[in-house]
Amino acid sequence: MAARKSSKPAYFFPDPIDNDLLVGHTNTLNNFMAAWNARDTHPIHPVWMLCGPRGIGKATLAYKIAKMVYGNVGDFFIIDLAHNLDPNGNPYPEGKSISVKTVTTVISRMQLSAMSGGWRVIIIDSVDELTLQASNALLKMLEEPPARTLFLLVTHQLANVLPTIRSRARVEKMHPLTLPELRQLCSHFMADAEISDEMLRLANGSFGKIANIKACGGDEIYSTLIDALENPHSTTSDLMNIAKQITADTALYGILLDAIAHFGLAEIYPAATRGLNEIEKLHLEPEIGIFKIINDIKQCLQTPTAI
Repeated sequence: MAARKSSKPAYFFPDPIDNDLLVGHTNTLNNFMAAWNARDTHPIHPVWMLCGPRGIGKATLAYKIAKMVYGNVGDFFIIDLAHNLDPNGNPYPEGKSISVKTVTTVISRMQLSAMSGGWRVIIIDSVDELTLQASNALLKMLEEPPARTLFLLVTHQLANVLPTIRSRARVEKMHPLTLPELRQLCSHFMADAEISDEMLRLANGSFGKIANIKACGGDEIYSTLIDALENPHSTTSDLMNIAKQITADTALYGILLDAIAHFGLAEIYPAATRGLNEIEKLHLEPEIGIFKIINDIKQCLQTPTAI
């Protein structure tokens, strides 16, 4: 079974700092604006934690707030993997966690800027990616936040954040995007793309998931996967070829779980999730791990349902 030829255009999805389009989350934005506008009579909470699933626009909202506080981009401090530093202070953007050196360097720069006056904003995207040492360094700063300083903490899983950090933040729980909101973003960033209702539902309210899939041709690979699973004549070679396509980008791993949901095979979902986690954590051969999950789905579909 040959893979479908791709004719997809190249889509551009701006980084959150460059994205001026915020869809949804009006409640969270209104909560901040009400607190900000009343800051002269009621001091604003210095630490805001924007919590919710990946890809729903938390970082976009954080940068939107920063731009409103300052009126321009560049006058605030950013802690993320793109600005990560190794122990010697050299750029280390390929790291998988944000180092303590990154946090302490930003804290030092921020303290030196205190003489300039005005408000300072520190965006951390995301707190989930901080090492334990980095989290503890941040905690020391949050215990006595500097005056006229606003911390915007992006987090994907509240359970991954130190309780001592959570206790010092105003937690704003942001919700997955609705189907109309997802459709609005798709129309803006991928005006010529065909986005099925099924893909919107499978995105679980995350435009980031849709963007990742479209950027690496995942929608076509997903269609090929479904076709192969439904085709009783697909071979082991066909399934291995699809596994190789999926391993080309870790952003595609999620389409396996989408396929499980598509066929209603909830009984193998836990095992598939464990299998995907083991591939990344134990550095297993990805092709073999992905193939096993695909083959498990195929076997379930071929097993007659007991009456």
